Amino acid sequence: MNNSGKIFAGLAIFLLLITLPLWYSAAFGGATEKPDLKIVCDAKECVAPTAYMTAYHMDLLNEWRDEVVRDRDRLYTAENGKTFDKSLSRTCMNCHYNKADFCDQCHDYAGVKPYCWDCHVEPKETP
Repeated sequence: MNNSGKIFAGLAIFLLLITLPLWYSAAFGGATEKPDLKIVCDAKECVAPTAYMTAYHMDLLNEWRDEVVRDRDRLYTAENGKTFDKSLSRTCMNCHYNKADFCDQCHDYAGVKPYCWDCHVEPKETP
């Protein structure tokens, strides 16, 4: 009844397998540098603060899409009282027109594939 060797070997294999993602990430994954986003625009502010837009721009764009398509509500009033057109191409792309230097860098870093360009025409690289 001396199975302690088998039990310890089994526990060691179990612990190795359960922690394998951590070991793999430490050895090969590493942290990548955050993207250096280039904004070439004269505007001093966006439709919302930078921290909000970084985290929730996709939610804002989805809300805009639904409100424009379903309710025909085309104007967005920001917290500071300024009014903007709810339009990806006419509002957002005025400053973020270089998809490769702005959108793609961040989306590649985050590992997401947005479906914006399934309906919208991709912007040209010059304003």
